[in-house]
Amino acid sequence: MNASYDLHLFLFGIYPYLCLAVLLLGSLVRFDREPYTWKSDSSQMLRAGQLRIGSNLFHYGILVVVIGHFLGFLAPHWAVDWALDPAQHQLLAMVGGGIAGLVAIIGLSILIYRRLGDPRIRRNSRKWDISIVLMLWLQLLLGLVTVPLSAQHMDGAMFELLTDYVKGIVTFKSGVAALLVNVPWVYRLHILLGFTIFLVSPFTRMVHIWSGAGVLAYLFRPYQLVRTRKRAVRA
Repeated sequence: MNASYDLHLFLFGIYPYLCLAVLLLGSLVRFDREPYTWKSDSSQMLRAGQLRIGSNLFHYGILVVVIGHFLGFLAPHWAVDWALDPAQHQLLAMVGGGIAGLVAIIGLSILIYRRLGDPRIRRNSRKWDISIVLMLWLQLLLGLVTVPLSAQHMDGAMFELLTDYVKGIVTFKSGVAALLVNVPWVYRLHILLGFTIFLVSPFTRMVHIWSGAGVLAYLFRPYQLVRTRKRAVRA
């Protein structure tokens, strides 16, 4: 029992800080030593149709999910309690996050099918390209699974508990791992996989998430990257 509890304390009290430290330091080192790899490689020339649909669905959905997580879990209580009680806050997170997560996982499923189903794209994909998209797909799936699970407890207590844990990690509060001892495994696995994605991001194409302005520019740019072959025309 003590060994199990020690493992729990490590996974939810120490491991998150290791992941965040590697994310920060690893990203800085990569930006300093390999600045030309600070991008998401495009395979649009190999097949554009599915890329456009899947990428737009995924990026719009994941952007709402990420912003929702930051606002939902890191917003001070005083900034939310005046408008929403815990139950209403949980319902908003379930509906908004559920819809955005569903849109994102549909888009990502299209991208995965495109990457694995097209022999040319698969040959031009690094192993980490495939691994990271599969991790993201599983993370989105776990997030969607928590929606019906949360619907069984609409008092907002579980949501408040998870909020206190995330805020405790960010503010370096000691003993926050104990908050998750009795939390269902789905929530805990969702949290662990999220931190693991942070851990591996500096070594994958996911490092471009730091370019937040670039993501927004991508979403709202009026054009898509298309390379054309022009013939010289004599006067």
